[in-house]
Amino acid sequence: MLRALTLNCTLKPTAREPRSSTARLLGELEAQWRPLDVEVQTLRIADLHILPGVTSDEGPGDDWPEVRRRIMAADILVIGTPIWLGQPSSLCKRVLERMDAFLSETDERTGHMPTYGKVAGVAVVGNEDGAHHVCAELFQALADVGFTVPASASTYWVGEAMGRQDYIALDRTPEKTAGTTRTLARLTAHLARLLQASPYPSLKQ
Repeated sequence: MLRALTLNCTLKPTAREPRSSTARLLGELEAQWRPLDVEVQTLRIADLHILPGVTSDEGPGDDWPEVRRRIMAADILVIGTPIWLGQPSSLCKRVLERMDAFLSETDERTGHMPTYGKVAGVAVVGNEDGAHHVCAELFQALADVGFTVPASASTYWVGEAMGRQDYIALDRTPEKTAGTTRTLARLTAHLARLLQASPYPSLKQ
């Protein structure tokens, strides 16, 4: 069985607002993974205390070491973020900053970062255009720190420009979004299984 981890980077902690548009989209992705024999865990970053920094442990009170442990235990990572001012959320950026530590954690024998062989994708919601921009930012960052990004590795929904409609308030999921969510689930699972069967070669030989 494959293991997936989704990081919900909504700005809303669960205690204040249990439901969110980002959570809805990630929940739909989880539903698509289940028939593919993928076990899923979800973390809402707003519920945690992720200290600023670029190491894997910034000291007392830092919840990142536990997030990192779960990333290391997963075969697939999907980051979900809302769009604010055309950008990924500040919590999403905090997650990316903390992943910078992977760059200096290469295995001396293989030259691999600890994330080599792990597959990544992106889920984005927002009330304005900008999903492609946000996906591009996250794809580049995730590839830089060692994740493998498959084809069609994103799903998103954006409402009408300057509109007030939230994804969580939609009566039904638009077919285009449902289709990209289904594709993201299938291709991340497919690539993760390929990388399990045939890991990356050593960079030291």
